[in-house]
Formats: sequence, C-alpha cells, structure tokens
Amino acid sequence: MHFHNLHRSPPFSSGNGFFLLGHHVSRWKRSYNGRELETRLFRNNRRNRGGVKKCLGASINCSSNASNGSSLPSIEQLSNARVIYSVAPSMGHNQESHPESHFRVPAIVKALEKMELTSKFRGSEVIELQNFEPASADDIASVHARAYVYGLEKFMDQALEKGLILIEGSGPTYATSTTFQESIIAAGAGLALVDSVVAASKIMKDPPTGFALIRPPGHHAVPKGPMGFCIFGNVAIAARHAQRVHGLKRVFIIDFDVHHGNGTNDAFYDDPDVFFLSFHQDGSYPGTGKFDEVGSGDGEGTTLNLPLPGGSGDTAIRTVFEEVIVPCAQRFKPDIILVSAGYDGHVLDELANLQLTTGTYYMLASSIKQLAKDLCGGRCVFFLEGGYNLKSLSYSVADTFRALLGDKSLAGEFDNPNILYEEPTKKVKQAIQRIKHLHSL
Repeated sequence: MHFHNLHRSPPFSSGNGFFLLGHHVSRWKRSYNGRELETRLFRNNRRNRGGVKKCLGASINCSSNASNGSSLPSIEQLSNARVIYSVAPSMGHNQESHPESHFRVPAIVKALEKMELTSKFRGSEVIELQNFEPASADDIASVHARAYVYGLEKFMDQALEKGLILIEGSGPTYATSTTFQESIIAAGAGLALVDSVVAASKIMKDPPTGFALIRPPGHHAVPKGPMGFCIFGNVAIAARHAQRVHGLKRVFIIDFDVHHGNGTNDAFYDDPDVFFLSFHQDGSYPGTGKFDEVGSGDGEGTTLNLPLPGGSGDTAIRTVFEEVIVPCAQRFKPDIILVSAGYDGHVLDELANLQLTTGTYYMLASSIKQLAKDLCGGRCVFFLEGGYNLKSLSYSVADTFRALLGDKSLAGEFDNPNILYEEPTKKVKQAIQRIKHLHSL
C-alpha cells in the first residue's frame, strides 16, 4: 500500500448548494470534536466498546443494555419505532470534485427533513441514534489485516502535515487527516444499529429496521486494504459483530450497488455461515463478480454473483428478487439480513448504465423488510454504499425510508418514465436462468 501526497481541498468548502446544509455541518463538527480523544486510544484497544455514554439529542435518551453495555434506546422507544438510523457523514474526508464527496450524506438528511421523515415529524416511529461509539481495533480486525489498519492510522499524521493522500493501487481512493477517525466512527454507527435492532427483536415481532447513513462506503475494501472509494468494510464488520457479540450465526448479505462488492465477497468467500448475494452491472468496476464466483471450500455455494446487462431496470430487479433472492434466503435460513444499499444503479447516476428508478429502490426496501420479517424475526440493517447523483440518491433513500415506515411511495413525483428505454429482457432472462441453474434454485 503506497501513499502519494496531493494538495488537500478544504474539508468544508462552500460548493454549490452546500450552504443549504450548513446547520448540519456545524452540528456534525461539534459532535466529532468530542470523539477525537477516544480515537487516539484505538491503537492500544484499551477502550471497551461496551462503555455507556449519554446521548445528546433530545429525540432519544439512551439507556444501558445489560447484555453488552452499549448505549441503546430504551425498551419503550424501541417498541414504538419502525426505523432507526445513524448518521456519520465524514465531513473531513473529502477531495474536491470527487464523486464520493462529503455532500452525499448531508443531501440525504436534508431530503429526509424536507419530506418530513425524521423524528421531528414522525415522533416515536423514527429514532436517530446518536453518540454511538467508534468501532474498536478488534471490530475492524475481524475483517481487515491489522497491518493495514495500523498502517492507515499511522499515515494520518503525514496527511495532516503534507495534505491529501492518494492510496496507490486502490482505485481512485484518497485519505485526508481525518479519514481514519471518521471511518471507524462510520463503522461504529453500523454496529450500534445492529445492537439496537437485535435488542428490539427480543421484545417485539416486528422490530425497527436500521439504516446507517454513513461514508466512506465499504463494500470494495478488501481484507488487506482500501479500494474503490472504500476504506473499511462496514457491512462485513457488522456481520462479524452480529456473529461474535449476538450469536447470530447465519448472516445473509444483499448487495444492490451497481458495482460488485468485491471486498465483502472476498471477506466471506470460504465461510459457510455468511451468504453474500450481489446483483450488479456486468462489466462495471471492479470487473469481478462473475457467475462462477460461488465461494470456495466450506463456503462453496454461499456466494452468489449475478451480473446483469446494461439497461436492466425495474422489471429485471423485481424478477431477480422473486426468483433469486427469495429462494436463496429461504434455503439459507438467516439469523439477520444486512444490506449494502448502493443507489448508483439509478438511471440518473452517471457512473454506470442501469436504469433503476426511485420506485425500484422502494420495492427493494419493502421486499427486503418483509423477507427479514418472514425469515429472521425482522432483524435487518441497511448500510449506505454508492450513489453519486445527489438528487436521485436523496430521493431514493427517502423513498426507502417510506418503504420501511410502511408509507406509500412518492417515487412518481420524482421519476420520469419518459427517459427510460426498453430493457434487454432476453439477456436478463438468460442471466437469471444461468444463476438459477448454477445454484440449483
């Protein structure tokens, strides 16, 4: 892993439209400053992830959970909630003009507020989990090599002195002086949601669904290092946490990002207890995720990769869900479902060539929530991955929230059917039949 110094753009630049999000930025800056000291203790792993902390927000008062000591909503709050989410926007992790920018999460939060989908408007139905702890060394090292983890931490001082660092051999992935700190906070946001959803599932049949609004994304980060905008494998780290801390042995991961989640794929390739399922655009970055990548050793058959032809859209994804995802999950019998939720397959996103719509993402969220309810006591957490057109990203995440809340979709107010073209139905059918044959579905 090699690093090159680049001129660093200001982490809080006043780019077009960003002034509208200023109140979020200042709030997040204040909340991060309080975590700086904690992060310095990461190297020696002296902190206990179970330490109880006080929540700052008025929307939720955290209480101790006896089983692991983590800060969770009270039983009463969990019993009333339908969605629980966490926000880790990594405002200092930014490179000017880079598609994976610090505008992404603030744009989503602004849309959620504008569309009245936060606790301010929905009351006890929606919980924003605040003051979650950063992931520990052991959490990160459950997926990544310790040499990589500590190497990245070491280079933060260099980034502070010399500017932004370009990580060679990792695709267009960069690091700033705050990248390490903000990445373990992002991973911790996901772990706190797993803790909360699991706690809720012990007291109710239909627990809230979690959504980690976090960046940097994670599904390209391989065990030995970063890749493709990704630093740490957030969903993979959460899967190991669910197994290790909560005894949820069988984890089902659905990755609907337009790009193959090669990092998650590699982390569990020989593991029979984690089923990784990805459908993605054929031929897109990073070029992995072929039909015959099905796992190895004891894990053979618990990796499913379905590359779809460019131009695939809503009809294709509905068929994939009904004919591939559902039977796979039913056969696997998971204890929890985790979702790598990438919104870069949207027809308006320019980094790929699928034609998914906001309505497609509503359908996926609603269907996955029901699948979790049917198979694993409703335990399900979404993790933000890609999505680089801020409008389609924010509207699609908002409609995902509506699906998880049980509200009617408002995709029709945003989607424009006139820009869609005929899907490659024959090629899609061939791809689905091939994967069904390979996996005996």
